[in-house]
Amino acid sequence: MENASTPLDEVRANIARAAAIAGREADAITLVAISKTHPADRILPLLEAGQTVFGENRVQEAQTKWPELRERYPAAELHLVGQLQSNKADDAVELFDCVHSLDRPSLVGALAKAMDKADRRVPCFIQVNIGAEEQKGGCALSDLPDLLAQARAADVPVIGLMCVPPLEIEPAPFFALLDKLARDHGLAGRSMGMSGDYETAILMGATHVRIGSALFGDRS
Repeated sequence: MENASTPLDEVRANIARAAAIAGREADAITLVAISKTHPADRILPLLEAGQTVFGENRVQEAQTKWPELRERYPAAELHLVGQLQSNKADDAVELFDCVHSLDRPSLVGALAKAMDKADRRVPCFIQVNIGAEEQKGGCALSDLPDLLAQARAADVPVIGLMCVPPLEIEPAPFFALLDKLARDHGLAGRSMGMSGDYETAILMGATHVRIGSALFGDRS
């Protein structure tokens, strides 16, 4: 009989397989478990199984769950993967270890002030609107050089680029474009790939994959 595996085991195995195909080390890929909308009792089993990096969409929701969880699991690392309002920058810098959704000059300014105030530099990904979709966040491709320059001038540490490709379109070309943009701008990080396409993203160079439903099941 085959050994029973958990969703976390399966995702880790898929990451390792995709990395091997790409000639990469699985350890070079960070699994961000997207715990948004899930209560603490759904998150605890992953923490107990050794998963340390989690992602939340909203500052307010994370504030209700994570202070207590981190008391029990101080090694836990929390990433903000949803849109951030500038007036929540102070709270975000206090709570999160990484921001994946830096997308506009006003947020650069707000994060810079919050980081100076907290005397803490939080690494960020610039979110790129890779499919030029009006309904999605992220900076336009043409605005990326200026936004990156503004962040660097403000001492906001940018470690990579993030994208969410359009739905129902083959994602590989969009991942390849983000990979090229990151290389062109000297950035090591690529936050790309979710439950339905993370293996493709790894083949295209993803360093951070954001996995929700494959770990927690579909949200009600």
